[in-house]
Order: sequence, then C-alpha cells, then structure tokens
Amino acid sequence: MNTLMEYKGYRAKIEYDKDDNIFVGTVLGLNDILSFHGSSVEELEQGFTNCIENYFEYCRKIGKKPEKEFRGVFNVRINPESHRKAALEAARVGITMNQFVSEAIDEKLAANSSYS
Repeated sequence: MNTLMEYKGYRAKIEYDKDDNIFVGTVLGLNDILSFHGSSVEELEQGFTNCIENYFEYCRKIGKKPEKEFRGVFNVRINPESHRKAALEAARVGITMNQFVSEAIDEKLAANSSYS
C-alpha cells in the first residue's frame, strides 16, 4: 500500500485516524508544518492540492519563498561513541564528516533498491 502522495514536487505521508474516521496527510521535508485531511480519496487529494496552493499563496502574501522539499541539510543525533568513531574515520581517509555521512547514506540506499 502506497502511503505517500505527490503534488508539484511536494510529498505527503498519509495515515488513517480511526478515532475521527479520516485520513490525515502531513507534508514531508519542510520546516513549515503543513497538513490536511479527508474522509475519501477524492477529499484527501483535494485537501492536499488546497494545502500546497494555500501555502504558495501565503508565502506570496508575506514575501517568503516557499521551502523546497528535502534541501539536503539535516541534523543527525547519534550516540557519542559512534560520532567519535565516524569523525576519526573521516579524518583518517581525509574527508569531512558531511562527506562521510553522505557516502554512508548513499551506500545504504544503493544496497536497498526499494528507496526511491
């Protein structure tokens, strides 16, 4: 079952709220929090479209450039020992921690083709 929707380059994760008997969507990859809901597929699709279009309109009104999904920057919290080992290995091979983490993610994604 596909639980993601896409509209104009934005993706949303869909979950079912059994208490309210509706589907709830949350737009992924933004600092701004965007969500929508619907009780049918049609309502959910329309809600997602309205959510993104309203976001564009709001940004236009306040003079803000709409965020792009997944800009390539994020914070990662790991245990201190893993952090130490990764930093030392990155230094040993002569790369930055950003390069080290990026390569590790790329290797993991390449090993599992279901991530796309």
